[in-house]
Amino acid sequence: MTVAERKQLTPEIVEFTLKPTSGDELPPFTPGAHITVETPGGAMRRYSLMNDGTAPEEYVIAVKREPHSRGGSVSMHDDLSEGSTLNVEVPENDFELVDTPKYILIAGGIGITPILGMARHLNSVGKPFQLVYCTRSAEETAYLDEVSSFKNAVVHHDNGDIDEAYDFWDMMEKPGTEHIYCCGPAGLMEEIKALTGHWSEGRVHFEEFNAVDVVRDDDVSFNVTLKSSGQTIKVPEDRSILEALRDAGVATVSSCESGTCGTCKCVLVEGEVDHRDHVLMDEEKAGHIMICVSRAKSGDLTIDL
Repeated sequence: MTVAERKQLTPEIVEFTLKPTSGDELPPFTPGAHITVETPGGAMRRYSLMNDGTAPEEYVIAVKREPHSRGGSVSMHDDLSEGSTLNVEVPENDFELVDTPKYILIAGGIGITPILGMARHLNSVGKPFQLVYCTRSAEETAYLDEVSSFKNAVVHHDNGDIDEAYDFWDMMEKPGTEHIYCCGPAGLMEEIKALTGHWSEGRVHFEEFNAVDVVRDDDVSFNVTLKSSGQTIKVPEDRSILEALRDAGVATVSSCESGTCGTCKCVLVEGEVDHRDHVLMDEEKAGHIMICVSRAKSGDLTIDL
């Protein structure tokens, strides 16, 4: 796809409008859907679609420049301009809106992207919803005017002070017929999970693109040897196996790069693994590894791509 338009929404958030390079019809999608994009740096990243997906002529996404980016968001911000091309996978939806009388939508920061797509859809079909959008400040709030225009929408700025965080208890205390949809930082989603423990199962939905901490503060470097070629590659403490292989020019396949899809599963030949994925069954862990998130627990590893 081609970047047809690039729009700076806030100092750290850019909106990209993508159109097919061939002029072919785009696959439709429903609110909450995402696409997986191969960033200019080679990383695979998921971004929520924000426009109407009934008969789309374009895909619209918004990307925040993450302060500790390992190449995904930084590459999108620094290396993409109007006219640039990207490889994009067809839309998928793990955050589907169910049919219910009313909704509670909760967004934190860049988590507004799937939530805004939902709000636009519900508004267009006349379904009632409440929307709470939490950010640090007005200057850092993408789509501030549009969100503020919705009936029953609240935009809350906490100024980076935990004591000024929005109080959700009044909304959550008495379970109703609503379904809750939440996307945002881990802290926000953990709070909503804690406040809705007494809600009926299946009524609270979360969008979690970053399912695991791919890199942790106590990680150390190690070596990975490829069985087929005998090549040994160093994996730095701040890079995943997948990223180290990519940096070394080794061809790999991947999709989510967050330990949830299973695309990058490789055969483990030798070594002890710190498994961090949400895919492998217990009986598979002795002989396989998800190289997008897992690491050596101690020593080095040998794998077969």
